[in-house]
Amino acid sequence: MTRDIYVDVAIAGCGVAGLYTALHLPREMRVLLICKEGMEECDSMLAQGGICVMRDEADYDSYFEDTMRAGHYENRRESVDIMIRASRGVIDRLLSFGVEFDKTPDGSLQYTKEGAHSRPRICFHEDITGKAITQTLQRHVKRLPNAAILEYTTMTDILEENGICTGMTARTRDGGLLRIHAQDTVMATGGIGGLFERSTNFPSLTGDALRVAKGHGIRLEHLDYIQIHPTSLYTEKPGRSFLISESARGEGAVLLNQKRERFVDELLPRDVVTQGIERQMKEENSRYVWLSFASVPQETIRSHFPNIYKRCLEEGYDITREPIPVVPAQHYFMGGIYVDSESRTTMEHLYAVGETSCNGVHGKNRLASNSLLESLVFAERAAVSIAAARKEEVSYEPDYHAACG
Repeated sequence: MTRDIYVDVAIAGCGVAGLYTALHLPREMRVLLICKEGMEECDSMLAQGGICVMRDEADYDSYFEDTMRAGHYENRRESVDIMIRASRGVIDRLLSFGVEFDKTPDGSLQYTKEGAHSRPRICFHEDITGKAITQTLQRHVKRLPNAAILEYTTMTDILEENGICTGMTARTRDGGLLRIHAQDTVMATGGIGGLFERSTNFPSLTGDALRVAKGHGIRLEHLDYIQIHPTSLYTEKPGRSFLISESARGEGAVLLNQKRERFVDELLPRDVVTQGIERQMKEENSRYVWLSFASVPQETIRSHFPNIYKRCLEEGYDITREPIPVVPAQHYFMGGIYVDSESRTTMEHLYAVGETSCNGVHGKNRLASNSLLESLVFAERAAVSIAAARKEEVSYEPDYHAACG
């Protein structure tokens, strides 16, 4: 059975990028969000370390340089500048939404540091920052009178007329086909981790938007820019790899070889640390290296890393007493659908935001905790661009609630 739905904006993906886009669209626009799985299974939920912010004007130069250096200077400088300068506004907005970032005793934001950062500038909530942000945004989107969400609904293609995107097609869990007609369409389907044997991503992330874009001749960029995270918890069990946040190393955790000796500077960029681990594993013919929290105060472990502490206990490791085995795993995709600074693709009325897009912020290697920030900044810019372009356009006739209800 095929059903036609008519909306102003169709968004594929319910991670932070899709949600933040919806929240910044005018309330008179009718919005439909779809997600491939349930709302709980989006990679934004899995972000542990935090979200970066420019602490003050004096921090701009070092933040810019840290991002560029981590990206091997292949970043688009304009995009990096946009992200950094918009960062404080994003954090303030998240606070107004009710995100509970960790605070110091005087009530100010507490900052942590991760690899390749020259100073602490990362806001966080324990070690589940992504979950805290995503669930907060979900609550706000669900309250929107102009938005609806369809779970377990997979984008299968886009609708195209005379080279212009006019919506998307999708398949529901029961096999039904939807033709979602929209004046503007936003792809926010996440990364490609589900294509890898060992990944920190949910297996449902299989690059759907990339496949669709390629089929329509939409420009893609840097498809080989795939980030491997240095530290996932080693296990023989199948399934998604459990990430051990880089902020653990930022707080003092160190990497050890099988002789319990340090062998790399833990605070170098991720790709450099990953290469060091892989060399060590090859030299020792081992399947993992060790990560020791011995230098991290137990109070910090229990307050900053409660989820990591709990998960490691479930796997038989007490990080307050012993090191844990870690191994690199696929983590993030820096390439994707090419977009400009307003998140527009090379097809008119089609936008891409979040990990499925490539606006050039990350270059060849993403700086830690820039992913949530980049997603939010450029999602808002997509929404603003859509609204600005539509001021003088007439929206579709309203049969939205009947179609989606």
